[in-house]
Amino acid sequence: MYVKVRVYPGMKKEKVTEIGPHHYECILKAPAKRNLANERLREIIADIYKVALPAVRIVTGHRSPSKLLEVSLPTHKPN
Repeated sequence: MYVKVRVYPGMKKEKVTEIGPHHYECILKAPAKRNLANERLREIIADIYKVALPAVRIVTGHRSPSKLLEVSLPTHKPN
């Protein structure tokens, strides 16, 4: 599943707003330097979708405020 995110790094408070289905606006305390904002964003998205951190991957926008993330949701196999 793909998730669109608009990121505002280096702010005083953290806030996540759902704009639409699978579309978020994230205000982060973490600065954009040394990939800290991207890592914090992955943690937040993993927490929202209740998946492990490696299941969240930034597809596009590594250096842009607009990002597209891929979330690998666990599949349930029928018995």
